[in-house]
Amino acid sequence: MTVIETIDPATGKPLTTYPVMDDASIEAALAEVTEAARSWASVPVAQRSSLLVAIADTLEARREQLAALMTSEMGKPLREARGEVDKSATTARWYADNLDRLLAPQQVDVGDGAQAWVTREPIGPVLAVMPWNFPLWQVMRFVLPAIGAGNTVLLKHSPNVTGSALAIETLLLEAGAPQGLLRALVVDEARVPEVSDRLVADPRVAGVTLTGSNRAGAAVGAAAGRAVKPSVLELGGSDAFVVLSDADVAAAAEAAVRARFHNSGQSCVCAKRFVVAADVADDFLDRFLLGVSGLRVGDPTDESVDVGPMARNDLRTAIQRQVDASVAAGARLVAGGSAIDGDGWFFEPTVLTVDGPGVPVFDEETFGPVAAVVVAADDDDAARLAGATAYGLGLSVWSASTKRAVALAAKVTTGAVFINSVVASDVRVPFGGTKQSGYGRELSGEGMYAFMNQRTYWAAL
Repeated sequence: MTVIETIDPATGKPLTTYPVMDDASIEAALAEVTEAARSWASVPVAQRSSLLVAIADTLEARREQLAALMTSEMGKPLREARGEVDKSATTARWYADNLDRLLAPQQVDVGDGAQAWVTREPIGPVLAVMPWNFPLWQVMRFVLPAIGAGNTVLLKHSPNVTGSALAIETLLLEAGAPQGLLRALVVDEARVPEVSDRLVADPRVAGVTLTGSNRAGAAVGAAAGRAVKPSVLELGGSDAFVVLSDADVAAAAEAAVRARFHNSGQSCVCAKRFVVAADVADDFLDRFLLGVSGLRVGDPTDESVDVGPMARNDLRTAIQRQVDASVAAGARLVAGGSAIDGDGWFFEPTVLTVDGPGVPVFDEETFGPVAAVVVAADDDDAARLAGATAYGLGLSVWSASTKRAVALAAKVTTGAVFINSVVASDVRVPFGGTKQSGYGRELSGEGMYAFMNQRTYWAAL
């Protein structure tokens, strides 16, 4: 029997094995979510809201259990894992509180002789292909609006967090969800491209969302295009953190440490490139390095630890390659730079100074605890450096003047701009990217509407 084995990144030792699903089991799961979609679409909005409240309650009741599972499977510090549960519960409650408003028919004035209104209706089962870095939140930020809209979900999670995927399925059932509202697929990694293509092409699957690599996104987006189905792709980023000459440098440097090394730097919205005005560059770098030196790396179950291991050894190998190649190309290593000897897949919090594009830590997405710092001559130069990337997810700008920060941000294409704040996702506003960071939006009403049919009604009087 083929199995998936999960590994504890903090020790490198096996955790659990899970039998993979064969074609018959995958077909049964698809049939189940298809059948559930027929009945769930007609469930009153008030009943869907009640389920979302129950999901929030269940998340809070299972907080420690879910956090411990995420920490064991992908290595995030336990206190960050708890935060992931809390954020998921908050999101569930927001959708529950706002579902009536979000789904109310919109009346349109079309003049005398007719009345018109627009409704939003569920489309059916949606395939969700999800990554490992936020095993719960990444899934729930799609699932909660999807089921609130009246859709069902077929979840294909990353193999190294298979336990988390199955725990999400169980959690929804515990909260009172009907059987088949969400089914998790356990697929042999070698078969994922084939199975994904087949599912996207299946007429019972109404749409697909993916968070992951550009390669995976291009494949899934192409499959959705061939099948003429809606898709949302969130493909990561290389966000710039811009510090202008009038910024509060102490506040910016303190935030910069959090922005880069949260989740061990394994986040699409982690700041990765720090673009700093020449007038304050030395002060910022000194403060930033002091903050980085104070980070505690170690056992993620230790409440005092700031940075846990990387999620997989191949990811650690990739980040080492980027650091080494950048130094060879002229980047200057000013902190860290190496894998940490011993058990587990730990990597030193690392900072390099660079002159701009032309080195991997600036040109590529660095998915790990590595920061690149570059000095900008003025605001125009800062905008040029911030925009010198194929990605376009988030941008953080630090300045005493909101007008000045907005003027700079207008020159850089991203899905979000945060001024004097770290880029983050929040249920109240849309989240998503541009360029190679993907397309479509999650969260807020936009995330719900991404997989709904907007229908126009026109009635002559």
